[in-house]
Amino acid sequence: MTPPEPTAADNAQVPNVIGYDLDTARSQLSAAPSAASAEAPLLEMRGIGKSFPGVQALRDVSLSVRRGEVVALLGENGAGKSTLINVLSGVFGHYDGTILLDGEPVDIHTPADAQRLGISTIHQELNLVPDMTVADNIFLGRERRSAAGLVDRRDTNARARALLERVGLTVSPRRLVRQCRVAEQQLIEVAKALSLNTRVLIMDEPTSALADAEVRRLFEVIRSLTADGVAIVYISHRLEELEELADSVNVLRDGRWIGARSMRGASRDELIRMMVGRSVADLPRRPADARPTDEQPRLSVRDLHLDPDPRAGRVGLNGVSLDVRPGEIVGLAGLMGAGRTETLEAVFGAYPARAFRGSFLLDGRPYQPHSPKQAIRRGVVLVAEDRKQQSLVLDASVKFNTSLAALGRYLSFGWVRGRRERAAVSDEVRRLGVKTSGINTRVGTLSGGNQQKVVLAKWLLTDPRVILLDEPTRGIDVGAKSEIYELVNALAAQGVGFVVASSELPELLRMSDRIVVLSEGRVTAEFDAEHADQEQILEAAMGRRSVIARTS
Repeated sequence: MTPPEPTAADNAQVPNVIGYDLDTARSQLSAAPSAASAEAPLLEMRGIGKSFPGVQALRDVSLSVRRGEVVALLGENGAGKSTLINVLSGVFGHYDGTILLDGEPVDIHTPADAQRLGISTIHQELNLVPDMTVADNIFLGRERRSAAGLVDRRDTNARARALLERVGLTVSPRRLVRQCRVAEQQLIEVAKALSLNTRVLIMDEPTSALADAEVRRLFEVIRSLTADGVAIVYISHRLEELEELADSVNVLRDGRWIGARSMRGASRDELIRMMVGRSVADLPRRPADARPTDEQPRLSVRDLHLDPDPRAGRVGLNGVSLDVRPGEIVGLAGLMGAGRTETLEAVFGAYPARAFRGSFLLDGRPYQPHSPKQAIRRGVVLVAEDRKQQSLVLDASVKFNTSLAALGRYLSFGWVRGRRERAAVSDEVRRLGVKTSGINTRVGTLSGGNQQKVVLAKWLLTDPRVILLDEPTRGIDVGAKSEIYELVNALAAQGVGFVVASSELPELLRMSDRIVVLSEGRVTAEFDAEHADQEQILEAAMGRRSVIARTS
């Protein structure tokens, strides 16, 4: 099926000027289509099909993008979005259908072909070399050379620094990528794309690890690119982003093209129904009657200090204190580099004892988080920010990953009791609704949402008392988000305490009972989530509050 040709009114472009009022722009353009909407598409994909052994991943999918247009690509995890952009970026060199650039058929069989044609991709799974510098990653394969043919380090670093400044990142171009946080690596990928002569830029979940301030800066970069005529294919599960940024939206489901709409006038409910084939109710703010009444903290952290480590990309903590009661969900807010991840990792015992100090109580008893093994034994677990690097063994099975942390429970005289292990894993997989052909399926083949459910299943087998969630819905679709929200609420009702760090302020406001805000490693505010708003939290995250502010 080929998408219907959008009308000129549907494709009206908003002037991409930083700070321009989008509502005013759209009202001004409602009667007058832009030049971009009237011209032929810069990029067209017609009848694209892609199959793998036993799986038809794409079937007759079409997509078109004009110069200066932002086209959103929506769909659940597993809908075919990543497969489609992997075809366009040359990762999958064999496919059915035709790709046209400026109306001319082109062959894209390798990433080098795509790059030569001016097609750049920022993949959700970042494509950086950890043990190379930021500058070397940006210009990898296109090294800046002197007249003598040697790599010109001064020019390379200067150009890299200018690109980093353009995306609002202040890290040194000489820093190793492995020393950068995930959010910083995301912005390095954007800088890398800007270094190319890009005509079509594909962005796969580019804001999944960014806080609001970094998202705003990225949007400014995108608007400046579209003002220069760059076409953007934008994949995101954050519908509020698409309402602000995208001109039109294409929806995929089960590898098929479902429909296309102008973003102007498209409702969230309609888009969600197109994506998932059903209505998914948005989770309201956590009701007051669901909150715990027990005043005895399950977890108490007092005066937590952590030494910074610039080489490892670790920021310092300066006297962080927080409490979590049984059944309570405490949100942790802050900008990139505020110390959210460091707080969770310190509580989980991820740092050597000499690197941090503070006092900890777990159910009123002293708790010293000297190692993850000790934390797990005491009932404290961490769902890490980067599930693929930190929480999963991608080449191993669902069963292996799910039982890994609780394997001791299924040992008898040094041997794994396979029947008990399989039964326990199968029960958790069913309970969490993991979509898999079986527990022996390789976990790396699952969608992002289902991988996250496997991580949760792994920790639930350990009978946790406190679950630390770091960006729990990063890169997963709206349907899977709703299921994870429901699971967290159900576990909280059973007395499990949660600390949830998230860059999405609406998510924290929906999920949390209280929200603790960090800025530069310090707690700057604490809010009752029922009465807080995004502006208050952002003000505290930017360090504009110097005292704890409780609005209960």
